[in-house]
Formats: sequence, structure tokens, C-alpha cells
Amino acid sequence: MLGSYDVIVVGLGHAGCEAALAASRLGLNVLGLTLDFDSIARMSCNPSIGGPGKSQLVRELDALGGEMGSAADECFIHARMLNSAKGPAVRAVRAQIDKDLYSRRMAAALRGQEGLDIAEAELEGLEIRSGKVTGAVVSGEKVACRALVLASGTYLGGTVYIGEEVHREGPEGFPASKLTPSLRDAGIKLMRFKTGTSPRVDASTIDYGKMELQPGEDLLYCFSNIKKPALRKQEDCWITYTNVASHKIVEDNIERAPIFSGLIKGIGPRYCPSIEAKVVRFKGKQRHQLFVEPITRGGAEMYLAGLATSLPKDVQEGILRTVPGLEKARITKYGYAIEYDCIEPSQLDHRLEFRNIEGFFSAGQANGSSGYEEAAVQGLVAGANAALSIKGEPPLVVGRDQAYIGVLIDDLVMKGTDEPYRMLTARAEYRLALRQENADFRLTREAIRTGLAGDGRIRAFERKVRMKDLLASGMENEAKELSASFDEGAWLLECARENLAMDRAYGGYIEKERRMAASFRKMEEKRIPADADYSRMYRLSTEAKDKLSERRPASIGEASRIPGMSPSDIAALIIHLRQEGKPDGDDI
Repeated sequence: MLGSYDVIVVGLGHAGCEAALAASRLGLNVLGLTLDFDSIARMSCNPSIGGPGKSQLVRELDALGGEMGSAADECFIHARMLNSAKGPAVRAVRAQIDKDLYSRRMAAALRGQEGLDIAEAELEGLEIRSGKVTGAVVSGEKVACRALVLASGTYLGGTVYIGEEVHREGPEGFPASKLTPSLRDAGIKLMRFKTGTSPRVDASTIDYGKMELQPGEDLLYCFSNIKKPALRKQEDCWITYTNVASHKIVEDNIERAPIFSGLIKGIGPRYCPSIEAKVVRFKGKQRHQLFVEPITRGGAEMYLAGLATSLPKDVQEGILRTVPGLEKARITKYGYAIEYDCIEPSQLDHRLEFRNIEGFFSAGQANGSSGYEEAAVQGLVAGANAALSIKGEPPLVVGRDQAYIGVLIDDLVMKGTDEPYRMLTARAEYRLALRQENADFRLTREAIRTGLAGDGRIRAFERKVRMKDLLASGMENEAKELSASFDEGAWLLECARENLAMDRAYGGYIEKERRMAASFRKMEEKRIPADADYSRMYRLSTEAKDKLSERRPASIGEASRIPGMSPSDIAALIIHLRQEGKPDGDDI
């Protein structure tokens, strides 16, 4: 492991896997670090991928040449289309994944990737010279690098809580990373967040007759844009509910919950609260829905989604005794909360590079986000930009009007976050144009430009575009002839047909969003000089001067999205730039 690499990726969870693959696929020499080979792409929480806002992310990741989409299609054991009775903007594929198979599948992709070495080692420190990353201390050895991607997940300063039990460790019992002091020494601002998991139970001890069956569905597509998911026998999922008796047990033991006893100081996810938080927050609610979902194909364990908790073990046992179908269920792994350090993401730019440390990138839960999908897309963007910066090529920056990926990154770097950030369809202003089924039409050309798209992806995309054009021109027979000339042709034709139907059915609304997006884009094109001296702009408020100096926005659009920037401050900024005659882009 001695020597040097172009890029070091720290952590091989969902962000790290995509970062390492993206950088190496762009021709660089990459080292990926993991604490344990068996933990690669591990799903420590519920092994599911997709859902509203998240399936759009995975489809976009796939369109950009990422790995999660194809891996999920190969490894899912249950899939459904959510919100199918609603409009296309909020429809979303959600799949339950065989967690063991998925981890092996991603590990195989890493091991088979040319230019990528993976090592079971720990990053202990950073080497930064003159504001630039030049190397790292890896398990006591110095390794030189030209860029480094931090994808440490929830391992930074990790602390696990189960009631009064406290363990200084990361997920799945692995030791917490010791990197926090090194980050602070580099001047990086950190936050303390919290997340949690639900109990797992022995599948053979569940009374499914008391639950509502939720079978899987054979869908036109899942997450890959270039290949139809293979048909397979799907595992069943089930729905049950907590009740007044369940809530009474929680209330009677609320002082033993670390989030209420004061043990946990970190901020938890608002949109995925623990059962104890639900009971306190929604006192009048008689029941809460639980999803009983398989962890592996034909496996012995089921995950109780919706029952995330850090309550003591005896309380978790007591709650299950009150839930229909779980009265005799045996817990195989107790739910827990984990508190961890993460960076304040406003220190990053849209490439996910630290604004004040050249060559240092960060992705995933280390940036204050939550979820496998949010982590994976950040990993691809950070890994690709680490490589592109070394190669001296234009970066991969996706706008809010182009993709959910753009919304996610823009929210993190411009607004920051005071809780684990979760992608929601409501966060996307242009969500009708950013549907899951048109992700490749929006982003594959960018994958081709950067070099992330392989030959197979390029061919599939070009054929799909051609078939859609033929269908739009009324040339049905010609489209069918083209589809019959190659593998997956019939499936790509159906996908093109659906995409065209959506465009036609919602054309008026989509055009309105496009006009809004064009206006947004104009603001993004009004560039601000990198050397702008905000302290001299006397029309700006003191608060605006401070915020602009800290964030260094690249455009008027970015400046307008900094929290606390008033319309009068933006107007004053435009006036100053006009007077100085220094805009880099279109005239302001």
C-alpha cells in the first residue's frame, strides 16, 4: 500500500463505492479504504432502495454511469411502484434488497474495476500543504495522493445507544473513526447528528395471519435505464400497526430513551423519527404503521420498518408483545441509535470539494445527509470531480433544474442542514420535468461528456432516443423494426413509449416548468468574479457581506439561495457588480 495514488476514497459504503468507481472509470489510479471487506456497501439499516424522491436519485445515478441502479435490479427480492394512482411527478419504485447479495455484488464491481485497489485499513490523518491535500496517513503509513474523498458514513466519532447501554463504535460493531481531531485541525466545522434502526426478528416466530399482505409487482422498469430487470419470484412483505397498548409502554419508559434522557445530544432525522419520537410528537394518534420486510431471500430475519428505536432491550421486547402478529416474535438484533460527527456541508462547493482545501472532497452521510440513495449520488459526483479536477477537465455540476441530484447538492452546499437531510419530491421545484422515467434523457449526455458512460449505455441511450423520435413522428412500424434489431429493444421501445406519453399528457405543465427553469438558469449564468471583495460593497448589509465572503457564491443565483440573503441585498450586489463591470458571464 506504500506509494501514491491519484485519489484516495475513505470508506466504501454507498458513497465510497460510487466515488471509487467513478474516479477509476475516468482513468485514474484509486485506493479505496474500508475497515472490513465484508462491510462494503453494507445496508446497516433497512435494506431497501428507492421510494419518493429516492428512486429519482437512483435512476439519475444510473443515467450518469453509477453502479447502484444495476446492482439493485440484480439483487431486489420485492419491488413495488409507489403512488401509482397519483401523478407521474411523485410515482416511485421502491425495492427490498437482499442485503448480503448486494454487498457481494458491489464488492465484486470494485474488485473487477481496472485502476482501483481496495484495502482493509483506516485513515488516521490528512496531509495538507498550502491549502491542498497531498497525502494521508493510512494505518500508520504515509500514502501520497492528489485528491481525497471523505465518505466515512456514520463512523466519525460514532456512539451506539440501546437504552442505558453506550458503545463507542460505528454501525455493526465496527470501531468509530479517529479522524475527527484531524478534520478539526484542518479547520473543518463539524456537527453532531443521530440516526437509528429498527429491531430485526426471527421470521419463523411471526404470525403473518394477523397482518396485511403486501406482494411484489412485476414492473416495466426498476432502476436501470438500459436493462429490464429479470423476472423472479418475489418475497412477500407485510403491514401491521402499533396500538394504544404499544404507545403506553413507550410513554411509561420514555425517560429511559437516550433521546429524551439527555444521553444523545445529536439531531435526528425529522422524516424518519423513532417510535418514541412518534409517540411524543403525535400524542393523539392511535396507531403507527409498521412494515415487516425480508432482509435476504428466504432469510431467517425480518426488518420492522417504522419501529426505529433506541429504547432498552426489555422495552423493545414489551412493545412487540402488543403488536398484532409480533406477540411471539423473537428479536434477533435490537434496534439502536447511533450518534456521529459530520461536516457542515456549506463548507463545500457544488463539486463537493471543500472551498478552502484543494483536492479534498466529501460525500454521503459525512455531509449531513441520510439514506443510501442520497449518499450514492454524492459519491459519484465527488469521485468524478476529484478525477476531472486532476485531469484538468470541466467539472460535473448538475443544476436544480436538471435533476434531483442537483437539488440535493444545492440544498446542502447553499443552505446547509440542521438535521440529517432526506430527499423529498417536495424539495424539487421542477419535479414534473424531473420524473424517474426520463432520467436518462436528462443526464446521459452529461455522462457521455465526462466519460462516465460506457459503450453499452451510449448505444442503449441513442437507440431509445431514436425510437422516441420515430414514435413522435408517427412512424410506429419503423420504431418496431429498430427495436427488433437488438437485445432489450422491445423493452426500450416500451420505455420510450411511456416517456413520450408522459410528455404529451403533461406537456403544458412541463413547458411552464421549463420556462421557470430557463429563468432560474439565467440567474445561474450571471457569474460573480471569484475575487469579488464584498467588504467594499457598501450597499450590502453587514450580514450579507459576512455570508457572501464565507460562501463565495459563483453566481447571482447561488447568492440568492444563501439563507438570510434578502432581495434588497441581491439587488445591491447586482448594482455593485454592474458598477465595477466585472461579471464573468452574461452582463448583469
